Amino acid sequence: MFYRRLGSAGIKVSLLSLGSWITYGTQVDIDAAADMLKLAYDNGINFFDNAEVYAKGQSETIMGAAFRKLGLRRGSYLVSTKLYWGLNEGPNEKNTLNRKYLLEAMDGSLDRLGMDHVDFVYCHRPDSETPMEETVRAMSDIVSAGKAFYWGTSEWSAEQIREAWQIADRRNLHRPQMEQPSYNMITRAKVEKEFARLYEGIGLGLTTFSPLAAGFLTGKYKNGIPEGSRFSLPGYDWLSGRYMNDKFIACVAKLEPIAAELGCSMSQMGIAWVARNPNVSSVITGASKREQLIENLGALEVLPKLTPAILSRIDEAMKPILQ
Repeated sequence: MFYRRLGSAGIKVSLLSLGSWITYGTQVDIDAAADMLKLAYDNGINFFDNAEVYAKGQSETIMGAAFRKLGLRRGSYLVSTKLYWGLNEGPNEKNTLNRKYLLEAMDGSLDRLGMDHVDFVYCHRPDSETPMEETVRAMSDIVSAGKAFYWGTSEWSAEQIREAWQIADRRNLHRPQMEQPSYNMITRAKVEKEFARLYEGIGLGLTTFSPLAAGFLTGKYKNGIPEGSRFSLPGYDWLSGRYMNDKFIACVAKLEPIAAELGCSMSQMGIAWVARNPNVSSVITGASKREQLIENLGALEVLPKLTPAILSRIDEAMKPILQ
């Protein structure tokens, strides 16, 4: 395993990390989660990503219980959560980053996880209705209280991140340290262009998600939607609507001979492609089975094979659908 600093922070995260979106609480129970976490941990993964909204809080509950079952030393691994969507319908409890919600939601997440702190906490989406300074102060207070060690954002714009950072800098508050954007062979613009000035400018770190575009880049959807796949799950039809069209499928088909030439799976090539970007601190991967996790870990062996010539061929294949 390789480790990278979280932007300008002193903390180091494993280049590959393990996320729980969709799987914990819907596809994976406590015993299976503990088995996966231990396998990841034993292979050097030290960062495990979660969020309040995943499985309506059950994902945090399962992950926390799995870690307690394993009895791993708390200082040896990193856990995150994300706040915004909320678990209740009240006007101050849903789709917001107001102070009341953030402080109470943080306590709720820690209670479900059974932990006294998380290492990273993210504002899961931006909130245009709450003053930025209110959000920044609340997040800074969470860090000052020791309930999280670093705070950051997810799917924010470069302008919003810089505004938050500048407010924190002027007010001597804890500054946002990291962003969690979607990043893969299809979705590139935000990471490679929009954020370009933030890496050195404010020391922004990245923990990217969806390296395989929700599994689409594995090639398993070329003949339709397999039963039991992510696109087939209730409530996730928006994913199939985004990717399942002839143009997208044709572009992904062009990647198959490249992966074959490298002697790896499409999944391994896709994850390695994200990891090859030096601005990416950690690539959040997902797996519901041991075999998937083992395959994902093999992406590290593909990294040195991604030569400029190979990367150019990937770019050419994806050119018609780049975002």
